[in-house]
Amino acid sequence: MFSVNIIAVGKLKEDYLRSACGEYLKRLSAFCKPTVIELPESRLPETPSEKQIAAALDSEGDSILKKISADDYVIAMCIEGRQYTSEKFSALLTEIPVRGKSSLDIIIGSSCGLSEKVKSAADLRLSMSEMTFPHQLARVMVLEQVYRGFMISSGKKYHK
Repeated sequence: MFSVNIIAVGKLKEDYLRSACGEYLKRLSAFCKPTVIELPESRLPETPSEKQIAAALDSEGDSILKKISADDYVIAMCIEGRQYTSEKFSALLTEIPVRGKSSLDIIIGSSCGLSEKVKSAADLRLSMSEMTFPHQLARVMVLEQVYRGFMISSGKKYHK
C-alpha cells in the first residue's frame, strides 16, 4: 500500500488541531498508509540572530534527512515553492506510484522554515499559498489536501 509520511518539525500544541489531524489520518487510511513523524524543534532565543536561525535549521535538517529514503518522493513545503491546484496535486498523487515510488514524504519545517539541504533533497518544493497562515495549521492543511487529492482521483464527491 502507498505510504504518505508527514515529517513535521515540532508538536501540535492545540487539541483542536490534533483532533483535525486525527480525523484526516483516519480518512486517509482508506487510500494509503498515513503516518505523522514529529521531530523536535530547535530552541531559539526570543529574538534569534540569523546565525542562530541557520544553525537551528541545519540541525533540524539533519533530523529530517535521516527520515527520508532515496526511494521516496519528497515534497518540501516552503514559501518559495510552486503552487498547485487541488486537481493538479491529485494528479501528482496518482503519478508518484507510477514513477515507481511507494512512499511520499511531505516535509513541514519549523516556523523558521527549512534548511537549504532539505529543500535541495526534495523532488518538489510546494507552497500552500502566497497568504500567511499560522504555522501550526500547516499540518492540517496538508493532510486535508492529500485527502482531497485522493478523493478527486477516486471520483468521489468531496471536492467541489
